[in-house]
Amino acid sequence: MFKALAHLVGQVRSRISHRNTFSHLNKEAALNKQFDPLYPKIFQVLRGAYGFDDFLKDILAGITVGIVAMPLAMAFAIGSGVNPLQGLYTAVIAGILIGFLGGSRFQVSGPTGAFVIIIYGIVYRHGYDGLVLTTFLAGCMLVLAGFFRLGSIIKYIPYPVTTGFTAGIALTIFSSQMGDFFGLSLQNVPPDFISKWGLYLSELGNLHPITFGIALGTLILMGLVRTFVPRIPAPVVGVVVGGLVVWAFGLPVETIAGRYGAIPAELPTFRGIEFSFERISLLLPDAITIAILAGLESLLTCVVADSMTGDRHYSNMELIAQGTGNIACSLFGGIPATGAIARTATNISSGARSPLSAIIHGITVLAFVLWLSPLTSAIPLACLAAVMVITSYGMLEINAIKNILRGPKSDWSIMLLTFLLTVLVDLTVAVYVGVLLASLLFMRRMSTMSSIEALDEHEIVRDYDESLINQDDLPKGVFVYSISGPFFFGMVDRFQNIFMRHNSDIKVYILYMRDVPAIDATGIHVLEAFLSHRNSKNFHVILANPPARTRRILKKMGIMNALGENNICHSLKAAITRAEHLL
Repeated sequence: MFKALAHLVGQVRSRISHRNTFSHLNKEAALNKQFDPLYPKIFQVLRGAYGFDDFLKDILAGITVGIVAMPLAMAFAIGSGVNPLQGLYTAVIAGILIGFLGGSRFQVSGPTGAFVIIIYGIVYRHGYDGLVLTTFLAGCMLVLAGFFRLGSIIKYIPYPVTTGFTAGIALTIFSSQMGDFFGLSLQNVPPDFISKWGLYLSELGNLHPITFGIALGTLILMGLVRTFVPRIPAPVVGVVVGGLVVWAFGLPVETIAGRYGAIPAELPTFRGIEFSFERISLLLPDAITIAILAGLESLLTCVVADSMTGDRHYSNMELIAQGTGNIACSLFGGIPATGAIARTATNISSGARSPLSAIIHGITVLAFVLWLSPLTSAIPLACLAAVMVITSYGMLEINAIKNILRGPKSDWSIMLLTFLLTVLVDLTVAVYVGVLLASLLFMRRMSTMSSIEALDEHEIVRDYDESLINQDDLPKGVFVYSISGPFFFGMVDRFQNIFMRHNSDIKVYILYMRDVPAIDATGIHVLEAFLSHRNSKNFHVILANPPARTRRILKKMGIMNALGENNICHSLKAAITRAEHLL
């Protein structure tokens, strides 16, 4: 069935490839909507050829990912400034609920490193109750984004921005773990980068050698496992071996139980949320940031999973599932969740066949909470700090950073600015400023791609029927101006500079618009202003060969009525003939 659908997509795309750009985009958007339904992927999978062997593979993959997810969930929770149990609850709730509702066949969701910095800041400023409300609001935004089919739009955040804030998050996560890595007894560590490192340096004389040795040994062991036996999950090996060493030799290293108390063997319970206009207004910027990050990371993870397996995810259904999962996490004592690339890759490499593996992963974590919580409580915090350090290194996309640094100055400057704002100011500010600057630079690039040029005596224009036209073919008093690219606010100045200084020798302006794929409200307004001078300046205006989409916009905005149907011609030749008639 999938091959048939892929063949159908190929046929449709080949038929529309010869049409103009915006017509192609409209057709493709309709096609994406057709193949991006709002129902969970698990329904499609289970209706297909899914057998008992596939179910056994899902069980094995789910258990494997669940074992991997458990130390990561606790490490991310501790790094975020909350109880490790809340990280485990998030892995359970997000794994089961998002796995059931999600639009990806293989994605595994849960707490991730991308949220650590922003969660820590929210908890530091507003407490856990503030985080609960923020997560709930972000979940609602994601659900609405999915229902309004914004799954494709959210993926257009520029790559330098995502690379910059990911690198900033990696450095911030690394910084946040230095207290536990060196065994420093610190209380109320400030969230900002400079103050945090100032505190570390002032307390470095209180370093605990045994804790530092366990953390460093765990880090080295995980590096060796990743290098020589990459199929074995390094975090699991590091936590298990480090915990056994601490237990066997009775080393005085702080554990989860020592700082947070024993993990209770109980199910997550419902807790209400306090709503008020003041709190919502205060937390809304953070909620928007969490929604953007959750949507972006989950969809990027889906793309990675698709590239590894050849499957196709439903982006809008995935947003709805992520939103629903985050709402549930906020109501049952969790933290924000999203798709996790490392756990998803582990899921695929372990032989997963359907979203059932993600559900089983959540059930596996729940089993650890209910029946193996004493073992979980004995995990040394130094081992989890080492897990977070190696995770932060994995988030640092060194090759991507090198490629961007070799690229245009505008791209690497945006990446560096986003990185510095993430580290030194705030992730929310970094995302907003990065996206804004990238958008402005994109508009600047688009404006340079658009042009308005007069046809001079040395220039030849190729008409739509491949006939060649030059200045000698034009009657006296007729000038042709060729407009290329989108006619939008970015090129208004050039249009005004050319046409608002009217030459009395020009009796007919022909605007050759074959290469104008779109025109916005500003372009329409400037065109109307130009047309308003026709009678007082005694000249005529003819539009030649505007594309179908541009023609429809001109008609809706009243330009065609103002010009008259006879002054909108299907070709440059026809426009010249019309100009001769007007003269």
